[in-house]
Amino acid sequence: MTLGAPSFSLLDPYPWYAVMRERSPVVHDARSGMWMVFDYPGVQRVLSDWKGFSSQRGRPRGGDAEHALSSSIISTDPPRHRQLRALVEQAFTPRQVRALEPRIAELVDELLTPVEKKGTMDFVLDFASPLPVIVIAEILGIPASDRDAFKRWSDAVVTGDRSGSREMGAYFGELVERRRHAPGDDLISGLIEAQVEGEQLNVQELLGFCMLLLVAGNETTTNLLANTLLCWQDAPEAHEVVLADRGLLPNSIEESLRFRPPVQSMFRTAAQDVELGGQVIPGGAPVLAWIGAANRDEAQFEHAAAFDPSRTPNRHLAFGNGIHFCLGAPLARLEASVALGAVLDRLPNLRTVPGTALEPIPSQIVSGVKHLPVTFG
Repeated sequence: MTLGAPSFSLLDPYPWYAVMRERSPVVHDARSGMWMVFDYPGVQRVLSDWKGFSSQRGRPRGGDAEHALSSSIISTDPPRHRQLRALVEQAFTPRQVRALEPRIAELVDELLTPVEKKGTMDFVLDFASPLPVIVIAEILGIPASDRDAFKRWSDAVVTGDRSGSREMGAYFGELVERRRHAPGDDLISGLIEAQVEGEQLNVQELLGFCMLLLVAGNETTTNLLANTLLCWQDAPEAHEVVLADRGLLPNSIEESLRFRPPVQSMFRTAAQDVELGGQVIPGGAPVLAWIGAANRDEAQFEHAAAFDPSRTPNRHLAFGNGIHFCLGAPLARLEASVALGAVLDRLPNLRTVPGTALEPIPSQIVSGVKHLPVTFG
């Protein structure tokens, strides 16, 4: 995927983004048939203009869906999108998210205590990965014994392995049926009982909610935690500043979201002929909005190639824009704040192991690494 630009690297796609933004911020890739958008105004419009760029068109729906994610709110346009989002928003109010903080702090302590005396760990496998899996699993009411399987299935969905989607869909199908007969105090039970304008969610919509919340609540936060460490590694002065003043941690997290966004791209379909960046994208054409490129657009962010935790305002697009703005953003920010605050307090000398060869997650949608060995002795 060069389009005449430098080779694309999952670990460092930013040089490719920079060339594409300068040469052609809106471009048609004849090989894939995809229209690609790289500049901030273009990406922002693709993400927010649902009348011009549909999340639903061209995707299988309902019972014919390849898997339930095709029936989730991420793949739905208004008015159905508003109805579905209103349901799940009830479980992610600011008050309810804040109420999770003590439990998140407890989990962080449980994960850090066993490795603290070792002086080394794999930051992803030992910490950044299990934390959000446990949090979202507890919200959904998933038994602790099934967490490992959920992480495996979530990874499979991100990398395009359809078997993971099928297995996870089958699991949730059985779990939904159990909750119908024996409701609990969890989100799945709440969604089963919920109604949209007098109608309950159908099975595909229920499964779509469950799968989306698991995958999005897991992958995004895991990569946010690991990517922030990588930002601090590349900008050690920023690490020193936040070590000296913990009040700067929220800003550092926001700059990490801009600089190394966990989600690099989002898919849409042109709902009609749309003019964008001097190009006419024909109706029905697939469109890929590169969030990672937009977040480094110099026209929007001064010194965009520099990691600057003091940056303000910081209107990054890491959580999307418009009606599809990430529902779990407050939870991701809370988890990152609690987790990274504890890391700074308890492991102030933390640094990546010198010479580590990083292995990227094999996906153009999410951005992160499979392993991140660190030392703190």
